[in-house]
Amino acid sequence: MNNFSNLDYANQEDRGDSLSATERRSMIAQMVLEKGKVLLTDLVAQFAITETSIRRDLVILETQGQLKRFHGGAIAISGNSRAESYSEKMQLNIKAKERIGKAAAEMIKPRDVILFDSGSTTVQIIKQIPAELKLGSSIRMVTNSVVISREVLSWPSPNLIILGGIYLPDYQATAGPQTLNQLQDLTADIVFLGADGLTISGGATTADILMAEVDRLMVERSRRTILVADSSKFGRIGFVPVKPVKAFQTIITDTDAPSEIVSALRSEGVEVILV
Repeated sequence: MNNFSNLDYANQEDRGDSLSATERRSMIAQMVLEKGKVLLTDLVAQFAITETSIRRDLVILETQGQLKRFHGGAIAISGNSRAESYSEKMQLNIKAKERIGKAAAEMIKPRDVILFDSGSTTVQIIKQIPAELKLGSSIRMVTNSVVISREVLSWPSPNLIILGGIYLPDYQATAGPQTLNQLQDLTADIVFLGADGLTISGGATTADILMAEVDRLMVERSRRTILVADSSKFGRIGFVPVKPVKAFQTIITDTDAPSEIVSALRSEGVEVILV
């Protein structure tokens, strides 16, 4: 078997592939972590690229210590509890997240009080808020996200409440008792939540217990709950449940979301917006 160099291929992208090589490898690593094993033929079919390209991805991921290759596929490394870094999550499925963020931002009205969780998709909402709403103090925002806070604080006259608490580097956000206590005193018009996974039976899920507690309370303290999640989260089950699907009035996702899950959500009375 040829030995491909991580340096040679780390930034290479396949022509015609809608995902960047970095995005694709991140998805492959997550699949191995969740399933324990992936087959080369399945990856070729899923990503619609050449077997050679997938082999390169597996070599690079093995070099990074994220999986172990075998003839015809790869398996998880025993004890590997890898979680994507926040910077990786920010870039994963970025085009879909930008479209989702734009659709969500269009729902924001003057004088709204809005809660934002720390998801990478909610950051895109902040980036897409119309310029006229960034001027003055026409909307009030509350968040536990350090990334969102930095973005809003660059506005001319930000109206922002930053929730304190225990800082979680993997999420670049705060959580814990102090965060929950501050949320208890607030009431919002809208909450925008992200998720690590979404299924009909399990609802929205996330990977961290503390973050799940914050998300649950954000839902309870808001009049309207909107979930923003790209299609890669559909059918995936995270570690900790947040809320059942009926807790969300609206779910905004991209057009690659599985049609059977979209139909099931709508049958539950959830508005699903595809962008």
